[in-house]
Amino acid sequence: MSTPIRVLLADDHAAIRAGLRLMLEQAGDVEVVGEAADGAAAVTNVRALRPDVVLMDVRMPGTDGIAATETIVGEGLADVVVLTTFDLDEYVFAALRAGAAGFLLKTTDAPALLDAVRRVAAGEGALAPEVTRRVLDAVARGPAPGGSDDPAVPHGLAELTDRERDVLACLGRGLSNAGIARELVITEATAKTHVSRVLAKLGCSSRVQAALLAREAGVV
Repeated sequence: MSTPIRVLLADDHAAIRAGLRLMLEQAGDVEVVGEAADGAAAVTNVRALRPDVVLMDVRMPGTDGIAATETIVGEGLADVVVLTTFDLDEYVFAALRAGAAGFLLKTTDAPALLDAVRRVAAGEGALAPEVTRRVLDAVARGPAPGGSDDPAVPHGLAELTDRERDVLACLGRGLSNAGIARELVITEATAKTHVSRVLAKLGCSSRVQAALLAREAGVV
């Protein structure tokens, strides 16, 4: 059997953590290895337990989910999926800019939650499609909450090849690796390689960061 995906739950409500644990542990390929009731505990527990994926509440007492996400992603400890009861606000944008692989609403059902965990663990970093569209549409309407009215040209954008700019444009539209492959008539493996190179050149820790950057830079 393959090694199960190790998940840590960070939420200040015990009932929510219990519900998430119940949904995740229905699957044989996911193991909940720890919990945390605030951001500081989440960072401490992630450093100790080294999960593959952290499901992170945005608003928690003390160190919030945004600061915790920034630390966890910055140290390369795990991928983070933010869970929120809110559709879109400055907290969500801040979490994505901090390097979160994406976010889901807490009303997400078990199949969608498990699919997101598996995708993020596999490096896909996919968000729920409806959430992706809302995030990107909000960026298209104007600067993200807390962002600059005149965003600087991203460092590394000039280093992208023509093909990599095409890939970045696809990311800005919220396409998955499979969608990029269909759009550019390449294999999915090649699309994944291009995405990795784009993220590296732009200094992005997630494809969602690259998508926001693409929108802000006018690549899409």
